[in-house]
Amino acid sequence: MIMSSLLAAAFTIVSRHPATTTTMAWTITPRRATMAAAIRKSQNTNMGSVFHPSSMRPATTTARNAAASSTTTEDSSSSSSSSSSSSSAAGRIPRDGLSLDVKTIVSNTELVLSHLKSRRASDEALDAAQTIASLQSKRVALIQERDDFLNQRKEASALVGKLMRDKDNADPAEVEKQKALSAQAAEGAQTAEESLAEIQSTMDSLLAGIPNLLDDLVPDGDDETQNEEVSRWGDIEALPKKLEWTDDFEPKWHDDVAAALNGYQAEAAVQMSGARFVALSGAIAQLERAIAMYFIDLHTTQHGYTEVSVPLVVGRSALEGTSQLPKFQEDLFAIAPESHTCNGEDAFLIPTAEVPVTNMHANSILDEADLPISYVAWTPCFRAEAGSYGRDTKGLIRTHQFQKVEMVKITSATTSDEEHELLTTHAEACLQALELPYRKVRLCSGDIGFSARHCYDLEVWLPGAGEYREISSCSNTGDFQARRMALRYRPTEVAAGDESVGGKKKKQKKPKPEFCHTINGSGLAVGRTLGAVLENYQRPDGSVVVPEVLRPYMGGKEILEVP
Repeated sequence: MIMSSLLAAAFTIVSRHPATTTTMAWTITPRRATMAAAIRKSQNTNMGSVFHPSSMRPATTTARNAAASSTTTEDSSSSSSSSSSSSSAAGRIPRDGLSLDVKTIVSNTELVLSHLKSRRASDEALDAAQTIASLQSKRVALIQERDDFLNQRKEASALVGKLMRDKDNADPAEVEKQKALSAQAAEGAQTAEESLAEIQSTMDSLLAGIPNLLDDLVPDGDDETQNEEVSRWGDIEALPKKLEWTDDFEPKWHDDVAAALNGYQAEAAVQMSGARFVALSGAIAQLERAIAMYFIDLHTTQHGYTEVSVPLVVGRSALEGTSQLPKFQEDLFAIAPESHTCNGEDAFLIPTAEVPVTNMHANSILDEADLPISYVAWTPCFRAEAGSYGRDTKGLIRTHQFQKVEMVKITSATTSDEEHELLTTHAEACLQALELPYRKVRLCSGDIGFSARHCYDLEVWLPGAGEYREISSCSNTGDFQARRMALRYRPTEVAAGDESVGGKKKKQKKPKPEFCHTINGSGLAVGRTLGAVLENYQRPDGSVVVPEVLRPYMGGKEILEVP
């Protein structure tokens, strides 16, 4: 009787997109009935992360077109104005082009604190910023004290030298007095220098635990439920219609689809490695490889990236450069020091190729003419997932070891926003080529990553799970990482004019090096893409259609049949 009531029911969902309010009527079919409660609950949440009722069949085509068209829909102006107003409402002071460094913390303490509060940062981070600001005055005083002692030593030493040159008339007592003053001044300078080093070490340590300043576009929010939806691509009913899903067909989770094809060996992986490890075999393993190879070829042949092969083991300083350390050590797989160290440093397995790829230019000064540099790498990644106990234990969504194709751009300050947008479109191109419906969201202040200044998440539709899930994060870190790894570029010299001094041509000064900006994004997470392909391309008989662009990488195979 409950099912009969649900079958007869129709209800209205109100879409709270920043740009518009759309009313959509949905008729519940049997395979979608179980999601009704979740949708009702989502009506009280922000549209940025609302549970999307797209697994329900629309009563009108107009509603479908409004909710999920086959082309990208975006309203940047409304997103910008929404972000600005939310930023003001939260009391976040506009960044105004500033970067996070000691100078900014000292001279714009309230601005920094407003960004930390907008991020819902810990009391520890807030205290760290305030401590740095207070220590700076002590640091300046110690520098003055050290310099005073050094001047005293210089004067006393000079007087000793003068007295010694005139030995016949020199007063031995005066000589000894000046020597004692010189030694005392040297000792005072040394003490001040040691105190300075201690303060600098404290400030550096505190600074390492403070997250990046936020772009003014970032909306204020507590968590992922308040992320801002920017656009959607694809019709979630297109593939089901093409693959002849019936109304009573209940789409399976990707691991169940893979298991039915004899390609998912979870028990074997757990037996040898423990929880959150999986093993794939046969056509499923081949499909995973095909996805990664296609992404690499797409980025290198059409998007202008240079493929790189990088170490999977890195030292502590590399992880500090990209800001995984010191704050997120519990999420890393550490290697025992007696087994291996990296140039005397603690060694770790990489959590993402972003770490070794970005660090390829650490401690370098590049030429602006060589920017942007665009790299892509396909690597295994290793994450302990320390804070995710009990979450996403099923399937390929959250595993300790996974494959990912990572894009990294190193840019100048003036082009980083443009390159961030471009990199994001490259990640979107992967999903579009596979015809996988997705949405693009701008992360809010409470959900954005530690190093990111501005971040888009791409969330792919998973019909088995009945929800959108993150498949790529595309972040602009500004100069946050570059400052940590001393990655700079020298601006291109502007041609000198006819300016002259005293009849001679004035020599043009070389531009001072500036910090690069770094951008990174998944293009894409391979395991999650595999899961999305299996869920979206499954057929009622258990077989899986191979997306057309992947067939050349599958030896021409078009369908993965159930054995």
